[in-house]
Amino acid sequence: MYSSTWKPINYTNHQTRPGRRVRILAAAAAGTLDGCDDAVDDRGLPAAHLARVVEYDVPDRDGNGTGELVTLATTIVDPGQARPDELAAAYHQRWEHETANDQLKTHLRGPGRILRSKLPDLVHQEIWAWLLVQHAMTVLITRAADAAAIDPDRISFTRALRLVRRSATGSAAVSP
Repeated sequence: MYSSTWKPINYTNHQTRPGRRVRILAAAAAGTLDGCDDAVDDRGLPAAHLARVVEYDVPDRDGNGTGELVTLATTIVDPGQARPDELAAAYHQRWEHETANDQLKTHLRGPGRILRSKLPDLVHQEIWAWLLVQHAMTVLITRAADAAAIDPDRISFTRALRLVRRSATGSAAVSP
């Protein structure tokens, strides 16, 4: 189930005077900071921002029968622009992309490693090679998950990568 509420978030100064803070909270409760002089600092920069908080339950994320409450904050404050379920789906998709980037940059290539190629064409080729290996690993994980009838997200990319590296290294020592 989804719920969304409005929260004012003071980003710039946690020591806002109490009277000013009350006026900012009152304006936020009305749903807008427009026209609230206290929401702008002496330099004309925003002193507070209105944010929408969406909470939703993700059932059984860890596979142990318990759910998890997820809370996200967004600057999309108009419910007509995005329903809570749309925001939750977008948040989930964002983390799918972040996870894929992490797999490629941190686990597959290794932290802090840079591309070895110096020429533009070779850099392009090396990037495609890393992407192909990451895709092959994802296909391998998906097939293993299908065979075990589980969600592919339940299979650790790092463990699968170690297993593949071990088996590739072991078979490389065998002569044809």
